[in-house]
Amino acid sequence: MRRNPKRALVASRGTTVAFGSHGLKAMTHARVRSNQLESARKVVVRGLGKNGKFWVRVFPDKPFTQKPPEVKLGKGKGDPVGYEVEIWPGRVLFEVDGVGATEAIETLTKAGKKLPLRTKVVSRMH
Repeated sequence: MRRNPKRALVASRGTTVAFGSHGLKAMTHARVRSNQLESARKVVVRGLGKNGKFWVRVFPDKPFTQKPPEVKLGKGKGDPVGYEVEIWPGRVLFEVDGVGATEAIETLTKAGKKLPLRTKVVSRMH
């Protein structure tokens, strides 16, 4: 991906909590794979129970490739093996609502530990 080197490498959209009361915000850059997002999503759904509402604000729509093990260099590009999403600092990944503040913070903190980037829990600005 080509980027302007003079421009700051931070997210310009999806940076505020728009739907829920609390959100999980990325603090570092990473490429998050679909299975990592799914793992974090399961943690949040289990933590919220039946009365909480939950939004996923990112979608892994970029395919990534990988060559099979023990293949020599050359011979072209590897086969597509999955999907990922590029996350820039400041992007809100998940949002929750319908539960208490302590429960929301605890659940989102657990979900952030499943992802390959540093995160922090933010609350909605009124």
